Amino acid sequence: MTASLPVIITPNAADDLTASWIWLRDRNPRAADEWLAGIRNMILDFGAMPEAHPIAQESKAFDLPIRRALYGRGTRWRVYYAVIDGAVQVLHIRHGRRSDWQP
Repeated sequence: MTASLPVIITPNAADDLTASWIWLRDRNPRAADEWLAGIRNMILDFGAMPEAHPIAQESKAFDLPIRRALYGRGTRWRVYYAVIDGAVQVLHIRHGRRSDWQP
């Protein structure tokens, strides 16, 4: 059994999480807290299987493979991450109704 990689939420991704949680909290506080707990659990699981999610089409614009995981029901949140220097780094989080991520 291989060891899990550490998972790092970059400052940009942390800002994305906070802004998204605030937006949700203003509409439904209970759902916002459940959303945050769920998406964080999914992110922490990336370390165990970093290649479980497909490479994102947006990856073409970067110098390394960027993977995209989807979270939620209905319109899903997109979580972009990459393995960098032996760690899973979460780079960006955006709502599925927003346009594709541009570098």
